[in-house]
Amino acid sequence: MKPARFQRIFLIVMDGVGCGEAPDAAAFGDVGSDTLGNLSKAVGGLRLPALERMGLGRTGRILGVDPAGVRAGAFGVMVEKSSNKDTTSGHWEMAGVIVEENFPTYPKGFPPEVIEPFERAIGRKTIGNKAASGTEIIKELGEKHVKTGSPIVYTSADSVFQIAAHEQIIPLQELYRICKIARGLLTGRHRVGRVIARPFIGATGQFKRTPNRHDYSVEPPRETLLDRMKRAGLDVISIGKIQDIFAGRGVTDHVGMESNAIGMDRLTEMADRPFTGLAFLNLVDFDMLYGHRNDVPGFASALVEFDSRLDAFLRKLSPTDLVLISADHGNDPTTPSTDHSREIVPLLAWHSAMDRPVDLGIRQGFWDIGQTISENFGIDGWTGARSFLSDI
Repeated sequence: MKPARFQRIFLIVMDGVGCGEAPDAAAFGDVGSDTLGNLSKAVGGLRLPALERMGLGRTGRILGVDPAGVRAGAFGVMVEKSSNKDTTSGHWEMAGVIVEENFPTYPKGFPPEVIEPFERAIGRKTIGNKAASGTEIIKELGEKHVKTGSPIVYTSADSVFQIAAHEQIIPLQELYRICKIARGLLTGRHRVGRVIARPFIGATGQFKRTPNRHDYSVEPPRETLLDRMKRAGLDVISIGKIQDIFAGRGVTDHVGMESNAIGMDRLTEMADRPFTGLAFLNLVDFDMLYGHRNDVPGFASALVEFDSRLDAFLRKLSPTDLVLISADHGNDPTTPSTDHSREIVPLLAWHSAMDRPVDLGIRQGFWDIGQTISENFGIDGWTGARSFLSDI
C-alpha cells in the first residue's frame, strides 16, 4: 500500500444545506426548493468569506457570495442517487452505500399493528401518534404527558419514529430503553430509518427540548467506507450524530456535541490531535433548529457563525490535511414545508497547498466523497463512483 497523500481527512456535513432543486425534485414535491439560494435572497444576502474563498459561490446562485470570490479550493455539486431525501440515506451514500429501498413514512400516524405491540412492550399507553413538529407537539401534549406519564409518539415527512418525554417524568435511560424496544419492533415493512429519543424539560408553557437527543438508525445493509477504514487499521472519529447514523459501525472513537458551535470546537481540537484517517462531523443545527422550523434569520445566522469558525479551523491545518464540506439533503426554510427538500448539495474540498480554483463539476452520486477518501488511503472503493483526488 503506497503512503496516503493526506494523513487526516476532515469531512463536514452541513445538515440540510442544499443548493438547488434536484433533477427529480418534482417527484418529491420540491420544485423550487433551494436552501442556500432562497435563504440568501430572503435575508438580503449572506456574508460567508471563508466558504466564498473555497468556491461556495460557484455551487449556486447565493446572494452575497461572489462566484468570482473563489481563491483556492475545489467546488462542485452532487446529485443524490439514493431514492430518499433523509439524513440516513445522504450519509450512507457518502460512505459508498446507495439506498435503493424507500423507508416507510406515516403521514397519518402509525397503525395499530405498530403502536399496540410497542405499548405492550413498554408497559405504557402512548399519546400523539401523528405527524407533527417536535416543538409544537410538546406544546400541545407536554402537560398531558406530565400528568399521565404516557410518552409522546410522533413522526414527520421523514421515516422516523420519534418519542418525546420529559426528563423528570421518564428519565433519560428509560427513554433510551424504550427507544431501543421500538427499534427492535420496527422491522419488515415498518423498518423506519430512525427511532429518535426527544427529551425535554421545563414547566407547562415553557417546555424546551434538551441536547440529549439520541438516534437509533437501522444498520447499513452493506459495508460502508467506515467499515473498510476501521478494518484497514485507520482512525474513524465520529463527532455528533455520525455514530448514531451508522449504528456505531466502523467508528473507532466518538466525541459528543450539543450544538454546531461545539461541534466546530471539537473539530478544531482534532486539528491538534495526531491521527490517521477520518474525522466525520455532522452539523445538525441547520436542519433541526432552523430548517424544520422555517427559521430564516436563525438559519442565516448559523451559516455566518459556521463560516467564522471554519476560517479559524482551516488556519490550524497542515498540507497533509484535507477538508471536505457537503450536505446530506436540503431543508429550505423559505418554503411552506417544514420538511427536508430534494436538492443537489454543495461539494467543497480544500487543503493548504491549493493555489488555484478547481471545478469538480456535477457529481452523479454522493459516493464520490467515499471513493475519494478510499483512493487516498488505498482501500477498496465502489464500481461506478468517481474519485476527485487527482483533481485537487
